[in-house]
Amino acid sequence: MCGIAGFFTLGGHDRQQAGEAVQHMADTLAHRGPDAEGFYVDDSVALGHRRLSIIDLSQGQQPMAVADGRLTIVFNGEIYNYPQIRKELEGLGHRFRTASDTEVIPRAYLQWGEECLSRLNGMFAFALWDRANRSLFLARDRVGKKPLYYHFDGKVFSFASELKALLRPGLIPRTINPQALDCYLTFGYVPAPLTIFAGVHKLRAAHSLTVVAGRQLAPRKYWDLCFVEDSSQKAEDAEAEFESLLDDAVRIRLMSEVPLGAFLSGGIDSTLVVSSMARLLSQPVKTNSIGFGNGDDELPVARIVAQALGTAHSEFVVNPDSKGILERIAWHFDEPFADSSAVPSWYVCEMARRNVTVALSGDGGDENFGGYTFRYLPHVFEARLRALLPLALRRPLFGFLGACYPASSRLPRPLRLKTILENLGRTDGEAFYHDLCWLRAETRASLYAPHFLSSLAGGTPWDLVRPLYETARAQGPLNRSLYTDIHFYMSDDCLVKVDRMSMAHALEVRSPLLDYRLMEFAARLPVSLKLGVDKGKIILRRLAARRLPPEVLAQPKKGFSIPAAQWLRGELRERAQEAILGRDSFPGTILLRPQLEKLWAEHQSGSRDHNVFLWGLMMLDLWARKHLASGVDSGQP
Repeated sequence: MCGIAGFFTLGGHDRQQAGEAVQHMADTLAHRGPDAEGFYVDDSVALGHRRLSIIDLSQGQQPMAVADGRLTIVFNGEIYNYPQIRKELEGLGHRFRTASDTEVIPRAYLQWGEECLSRLNGMFAFALWDRANRSLFLARDRVGKKPLYYHFDGKVFSFASELKALLRPGLIPRTINPQALDCYLTFGYVPAPLTIFAGVHKLRAAHSLTVVAGRQLAPRKYWDLCFVEDSSQKAEDAEAEFESLLDDAVRIRLMSEVPLGAFLSGGIDSTLVVSSMARLLSQPVKTNSIGFGNGDDELPVARIVAQALGTAHSEFVVNPDSKGILERIAWHFDEPFADSSAVPSWYVCEMARRNVTVALSGDGGDENFGGYTFRYLPHVFEARLRALLPLALRRPLFGFLGACYPASSRLPRPLRLKTILENLGRTDGEAFYHDLCWLRAETRASLYAPHFLSSLAGGTPWDLVRPLYETARAQGPLNRSLYTDIHFYMSDDCLVKVDRMSMAHALEVRSPLLDYRLMEFAARLPVSLKLGVDKGKIILRRLAARRLPPEVLAQPKKGFSIPAAQWLRGELRERAQEAILGRDSFPGTILLRPQLEKLWAEHQSGSRDHNVFLWGLMMLDLWARKHLASGVDSGQP
């Protein structure tokens, strides 16, 4: 895996100054590629690259030029089907000088133009300079595994794998985007195409972008999922097709010239991936698991799976003193990022890097096959109830009941009906959005300082979710939820977390369940093979019942989380209180202090559990201290 950066000065630039600037950008990305660096500079373009060597260790250096220097590419990622593409291109007369997957991209672009993207199976972000046409072509993989930020001020178009590479040479302003900050406070992350800084964008997943003739063309979408159920497919046939696709997705991700292993959580997704690896490899799979030493983790099941599959297994226990790495985590996330599972992700990547350079993971199983039952099951149930009454009757009736019903974590679970009552007074899309939010609408209105609220000009994060849910190429509440989660939560939270935490340790993570062929298969599956009466991922469970120990299916879903509520009342209390209520805290500049004090007091007393939002405020303050002040982003803490 690698880091890429560069800029295109439309009116031309001084080569020496441009070379110094792109060197600074690449230095900031050294953690993504510690093995080598490379640069290309001409009168208009400067390209930088930091390399983590995985394939063709001796000849895969970048930037890489082809066609007598007409095309020059900087590339971050892996193209898993590059041998097949290479063979096809050779049949069309192309001659390769390296064994690298990188060279396939510019030669495919020469042959097929922008349509080459539909042929690539992999994770990637790249920039391709066409000297003959004086154009810069950028693209990102189908699900956004690899990041790509960009900024255009009308004169200079700049791009990089991480925002900090654009900050260091001063290519972008440090002006906060209020809409992005509102999204962060609502979801815990900043969704594409927004970034936390005004005027800076993320290239969306499955999009390309061209800069040519003094202008930036609009991003173009080259792939999308279409949820059209094949109701005629029998469960046995679907299971056989899934098994074949899974094994092949794992097989093509085993190509590596460096040590390779896997994450093993004990859940269905990662255990199925490891089971395929065990079937395909001649030596034991190197597996890595972590826990928290409190008996409420998946270590015992992971241990059983490792024994059953004969893996070379390693374990690591995360203790509360992990608070010491929070500042380092905040530095690696260029934007505020509140998902507390970044902490165990940090540690499992750190541990895995001790014995492998490439690790396979189970990412993607939940979003593609209906794994988030705590959201999907209620959403489908509520949608059936909503269909019984028109919205004009439901909205006032259930709106009133929901507003009156008490909200308390001390109520027995069967009596926690406030959210359900509120959702019955909404449309399906509004209810999905409400379940996705951390911050309730009424809390948002009372918490935001007047100046911050006015800067939003009446907009809300619903404006970004609504188009996805309501125009999804899908029918039914479950498939619309899956489509939205894949394009929103998965790409902008889950995959961002995996990329930053793995790259912090120069570890490449590959995700077979995000192979686009498996995703298209999942989109065709009948709902009954995704979501059952009380369980999700039905098709995965069928295969797991044949391949894995019964303990995997018997255990409840636990997720990859930490005891954040407990830590905020204990080991992290002092640090969090300073970050949230301190005199110079960043959250205090945009949120009303009396409301913050109320949320803090409720959480500390145990009357309400606000750990998700309070953790987000703590990480927001840590991020601001690392990235808002000029110069603080020039190196790791």
